[in-house]
Amino acid sequence: MIAWLRIAFAAVVILAVSIVLMPLQLVALRFDWRLRRRLPRVWHRIVCYCLGIRVRVTGRLEDRRPLMLCSNHSSWLDIMVLSAVADVAFIAKIEVSDWPIFGTLAKLQKSVFVVREERRKTGHQANEIAGRMADGEIVVLFPEGTTSDGNRLLEVKSSLFGAAAMAVPYSPTGTVVVQPVAVAYTRVHGIAMGRYHRPLAAWPGDIELLPHLIDIVRCGAIDAEVSFGEAVDYRAETSRKEVSATIAMRIRNLLNSRLRGREISRAFPGQIAAI
Repeated sequence: MIAWLRIAFAAVVILAVSIVLMPLQLVALRFDWRLRRRLPRVWHRIVCYCLGIRVRVTGRLEDRRPLMLCSNHSSWLDIMVLSAVADVAFIAKIEVSDWPIFGTLAKLQKSVFVVREERRKTGHQANEIAGRMADGEIVVLFPEGTTSDGNRLLEVKSSLFGAAAMAVPYSPTGTVVVQPVAVAYTRVHGIAMGRYHRPLAAWPGDIELLPHLIDIVRCGAIDAEVSFGEAVDYRAETSRKEVSATIAMRIRNLLNSRLRGREISRAFPGQIAAI
């Protein structure tokens, strides 16, 4: 009974907030106001609170621009969590644009939709990503290309790191900053998840969205830890494969450290202790 009351409360609050913020976001998108970058963070913070997702941040988001964040990916929750922490836009596969709910949300956040199978479109897509970064937007790339069970980092694909290379000529310093980020789900109701229970937060893709969403709300308290790592400077002479390998290693180290409960860096000054 309590679980269903929690679900009803979350649904009512999220609906009410959406009714207020979505029209404003549509206007901001229409006129390309900078407000369009900030409103999604407000919305996602409220949603995280309603879903019972408590976010803790370690490390520091890079101040330098252009900036690309590269993160592991285990669930749609990653998007909620990262959007609650910073004003970001995502690189998503084209299929996401047709998904119910999440497709609409992705468009409202002005995500960049890419067709990975069609090489002839890669240049145009990379140019769009580069232009967004050059304009000061923080772009998030999930370089695994799919979701995992949350216990490990899958093989990182280097292809879309080319967007960082394309943004180099637009950078005043001739450098694009690529920063690794790890999102780890570590506790449920304050109790360590462990390898067996961590897939509770993961969404590998063969699970229907609505049942998974209901299960998350029923849990009522999931701890998500976001760790920002040491960035890599991408310059004209930089090897894309070397950057890919370095970023993969750093994400893996960050993720393993969080899953094992080890402190890796000082807390982010603006951390969200519990949103």
